[in-house]
Amino acid sequence: MSDATLRAVKKVEGRGVAVPGNDIDTDRIIPARFMKVVTFDGLEEHVFEDVRVDGDGNRLGHPFDAPEHQDASVLIVNKNFGCGSSREHAPQALNRWGIKAIIGESFAEIFFGNCVALGVPCAVATQEQISQLMELVESQPETEILVDVDNRTVSAADGTIKIAVDIPDGPRNQFLAGTWDALAVLLDADTDIRQVESALPY
Repeated sequence: MSDATLRAVKKVEGRGVAVPGNDIDTDRIIPARFMKVVTFDGLEEHVFEDVRVDGDGNRLGHPFDAPEHQDASVLIVNKNFGCGSSREHAPQALNRWGIKAIIGESFAEIFFGNCVALGVPCAVATQEQISQLMELVESQPETEILVDVDNRTVSAADGTIKIAVDIPDGPRNQFLAGTWDALAVLLDADTDIRQVESALPY
């Protein structure tokens, strides 16, 4: 198989943003009223809308509005993140906002799968480790966080944190091989089939 269109995800590095709270569901991540679109374009503007803005349009001080977190690409969360409906709009909105990896205590199964399909690794850590990471990004938002998919570790560039995390074998292997992107795999398979067909004597 050609690797021309496949993209491996071995590491994700960037500044972090923490959104504390257990059981944050997909409706809180992207409210249903913003899903009446043909494409996913623009969803990033409404991530966590109902807890970022009140009924009068006033900002409520959500981490996604903090100036120091505007370039964050690693999201840190607590238990059962992404529960509720199976809408893929939730990881799409986060990814389009800039999130490239998520570290949490646990994830809803369908949300986890939707993240894999977008090339967004979800790493599982303990409650104590998550608390440590949240404290770090809140007190030192400029610190770079490295999510190492290959070695299943998360570390901080300032050297204060290096922890082992859980990324299941199946998704990990897909990320490392670039086969998380089903469309790219199909396109490559089609290319290979056409190459074989062109070499046939009939």
